Amino acid sequence: MNAESRLPEKSRRDSAAGRGPVPRRRLRPVPAAAVLVTSLVVAVVALVPGGESADRPATASASDSPSAAPPADPALLALARRESGDPYALGRRDAPVVLIEYSDFQCPFCGRFARETKPELLREYVEKGVLRIEWRNFPVFGAESEQAARAAWAAGRQNRFWEFHDTAYAHPRERNQGDFAEKALVAMAEEAGVEDLDRFRADLASPAADEAVTRDVEEGYALGVSSTPAFLVNGRPILGAQPTDVFAEAVEAAATSEEARAQDGTDE
Repeated sequence: MNAESRLPEKSRRDSAAGRGPVPRRRLRPVPAAAVLVTSLVVAVVALVPGGESADRPATASASDSPSAAPPADPALLALARRESGDPYALGRRDAPVVLIEYSDFQCPFCGRFARETKPELLREYVEKGVLRIEWRNFPVFGAESEQAARAAWAAGRQNRFWEFHDTAYAHPRERNQGDFAEKALVAMAEEAGVEDLDRFRADLASPAADEAVTRDVEEGYALGVSSTPAFLVNGRPILGAQPTDVFAEAVEAAATSEEARAQDGTDE
C-alpha cells in the first residue's frame, strides 16, 4: 500500500486535482514505542499471529505472551484518553485497566476479535468495572477501510458507534468489493439504530470525520503500528487476534499492577 492510499479520501481528491495531498501533522514518536518493537519477538510493523497488514499475509509464529511483555511505560499508559462520555469507549472512565484497540473494519482478524473475544471481555471485566475498552480507527486496507472508519465516527456522533461496530463485524465481508461503499454503510447505520441518516451522511463526508480518523491513525503510526489488530492493555502490547485467554490473562495481570492500584479510586 502506498503512502497516498493511507490518506483520507479528501486528501486523495486534492492530490488528483493537482492541489497535492494534505500533509499529516508530523508526530514525535512516543519514546516508549520501542516497547512495541524491541521487547517482543515480532514488531507491530511486521505481521504477527492472528494479525494482518495491507502488505502481506500473516506468517509469523512467535509467541506474544503478555507475561513476556516489559513493565508498562508511562508514555504508553498516557495514551488512554479516559474522556467522559466518550462514545467510542466502553466501561468506566476510572476502570483500573484500559485496553486500547487499533483496528480496521475490513480486517478479518479484527472481526474475529469483535465476535469472539470482545463479548467475553465485556461480560467478565467491563461489566464488573475492571476494564475499559477504547477504540482507535486504524484503516490500512484502502478507500473502503477509510470510508468505514469515517462512518463509524459518524455513528458515534449519534451514540451508536458500538452498535455500528457490531453490525459491521457481524460476519466476514469481502475487502474492497463494495461491502463498505457509502450505500452499504448507510444501511449498516440504519441497522445499528442511527436515527438521523441525513446527519449521518453529512458527518461521514465532513472534515471533522477526516480529522478524527487522522488523529487515531497518527497516534498508531507514532507507536509504529501498521498492522491490525494491535492492542495496548495498560500500556502493554498484544499483537493480533490472540485467543481470549491471552487477553483475560493480560487484564487480570494489569488489574493487580501498581499502575492499576494507582488508578483505582480516580474520580468519575
